[in-house]
This record gives sequence, C-alpha cells and structure tokens, in this order.
Amino acid sequence: MNKLKRYAGLVWIIAGPLIFILLLMAAWYNIDTAGKKDINNPVPWVIIIGIFLPIVIGLVIFGWYALKGEYDHLPEDSTEIE
Repeated sequence: MNKLKRYAGLVWIIAGPLIFILLLMAAWYNIDTAGKKDINNPVPWVIIIGIFLPIVIGLVIFGWYALKGEYDHLPEDSTEIE
C-alpha cells in the first residue's frame, strides 16, 4: 500500500501542472474580443485560473509529501500524533 501511495504522489505531481497548462490553453483558445458568448470573456477565465492555481499548488505539495513517504504511517488515534 505504501508503494501505491508513492506512485499516487508522482501522479499528483505530474497532474497538477498538466491540469493548469490545459486550463491556460483552454483560456488562450476561448478568449476572443469579437466573441459574444460568456466563454469568450477574459474575466471568468481570470477568476477560474485564480481559483485553480492554489489547488494545483496543493496537489503538487501533497504529491511531494506522498512521494517522500510522509503518509506511510498514519496515526491510529490521537495519542500517536506528535
């Protein structure tokens, strides 16, 4: 199970920036000054990117800790917490 956690950490490290790059590419493709739909307006894209940036950073941090093995032993009760 610990190896699975470490592999999942690697997946999170790769998935975070990949998701963010795909989001930026979608914004670049859909923002159009001549467009009349809401998706062509840059304001919603800035809001979406601003919300997802901390999520992506959290995914990378979570993946790094999983890859380092910080989640190999999880406490069973509160007495094990240091």
